[in-house]
Amino acid sequence: MEDTGYFQSRQSGPSVAALSPELEATAMDDDPVFDTEDLASVSNRSTSPPASPTLSRNASFSNGSSSYQEDWETFPPLDKLSIFDLLDTFSLPHRLEKWQQAINAQRERVNKQREKLKSTSMNAKDQVVKEWKRRVPTADEQLDKYRRRMKVSVERLGKQWNATATVSLREKISFIAGVLNIFISGYLVGAYPEYFYIWFSVQLIYFMPIRYYRYHKKGYHYFLADLCYFVNLMCMLSFWVFPRSKRLFISTFCLVFGNNAVAIAMWRNSLVFHSMDKVVSLFIHIMPPVSLHCLVHLTSAETLKERFPAIYAIKYSEPGSPEHYSLGAMVIWATVPYLVWQIAYHLLITVRRAEQIAAGRPTSFTWLRKSYANAWIGKIVLSLPESLQSVAFMLIQYSYALVTMLPCPLWFWYRWASAGFLMAVFVWSIHNGATYYLDVFGKRFQKELEELKKDVARWQSSPEAVNSPLMTPLVAQNANGKATPAQVASDKASIDRIPPLDAVTASTGAQEVNGNDSTLRERK
Repeated sequence: MEDTGYFQSRQSGPSVAALSPELEATAMDDDPVFDTEDLASVSNRSTSPPASPTLSRNASFSNGSSSYQEDWETFPPLDKLSIFDLLDTFSLPHRLEKWQQAINAQRERVNKQREKLKSTSMNAKDQVVKEWKRRVPTADEQLDKYRRRMKVSVERLGKQWNATATVSLREKISFIAGVLNIFISGYLVGAYPEYFYIWFSVQLIYFMPIRYYRYHKKGYHYFLADLCYFVNLMCMLSFWVFPRSKRLFISTFCLVFGNNAVAIAMWRNSLVFHSMDKVVSLFIHIMPPVSLHCLVHLTSAETLKERFPAIYAIKYSEPGSPEHYSLGAMVIWATVPYLVWQIAYHLLITVRRAEQIAAGRPTSFTWLRKSYANAWIGKIVLSLPESLQSVAFMLIQYSYALVTMLPCPLWFWYRWASAGFLMAVFVWSIHNGATYYLDVFGKRFQKELEELKKDVARWQSSPEAVNSPLMTPLVAQNANGKATPAQVASDKASIDRIPPLDAVTASTGAQEVNGNDSTLRERK
């Protein structure tokens, strides 16, 4: 009977609607763990009004205030409490712990957000300080910057002067060797012409490794496959390997006095003594014809018959004999080695090295195409399709070789004609050297001076120089906004106290500052 009354009292307890509006709002809003299970338990215990006035708690607190009655009317009477009510009471610390955990998590999130905002603000501050330091240099820093700029300009001018006007020790040695080479060569031509080819061979063995090393270092090694080097090789073969071959000698003579000698004007070879490259370039073009001139016209018949039978047989042959080569025979036999060289050059350089040439490796063809681009012959070649330009270049080059070989019978049979021709090409090289010394050096030095003037003018017209406190001093102004004469004179005197460029301190980056300003004055 007691259990039945208990369940009746549980079922007839106050409903959820009987909760006070304040308590209901508090329970729904403030309790983060208030869920549907709690609401269901409350609704199961409070689905009907009180069955009898004795079950109401209003009688027990009839003498109390109405507020206490409203607060306690939702709970069952003390005599009706069960184990479930006690369990509901024990769950309260668990809820409080959940609330505390939620509050701690929210606090951690707030602290992290605060640290993030603080870090962002510090980074922004550092960026602003760096930008300010970069855009607002001090007056001393502007002066140091100007002095460094002027020092660099002066040093650059000094280096250029040392490289051109004040030649190095190596260039001095080259100058001395070039002058001595001409002196010794002239002496051998007059005194011992039969030994001149030995002097030429020794120098060729010395110069060629140097030329290969320097050209390979600069990326010019494809020039070493040009016809002039091939002709020098033919000279060595004719002097030392096949001195009895008449066809090899006549082919060598035509190519040496034809294409190779005229190339002094074509390639603008210059007699510049201090430049090793220019001396070697002139050497490989002028020394082979001088050597052949000494053998053909200045060497005795006995020496030729003993040492160079091919030259002796051709020179002292009867007209009309097979050894007495005419112009047609000379051209034909000179064309054979020329075609061998041209085909080998085209296959080994133009075809097999096409990618390197397209990437920028210079060759004689690319150099001539660039040099004569504005000439009529260059325009004709460049107007052709790219696949035909190399073919046109080979045809033009062979035509040029044929034209230069036409006077070769004169150079072979007449001594003074050969000497006059050699003198003409040698004077041409001297003229090119004089042009280089007078025009190139003078214009280069004048260009350096103009560059220095432009640097000074550019700095004077720059905003940094105009706004610099040292160059445009900040003078105090009177009431009318104008500086007094005494102040202007003082400012001019301060400009005169600026130290010279060579008084730059060793540590240009260090600044004498005090306190925390040292961080703001640092420059990298």
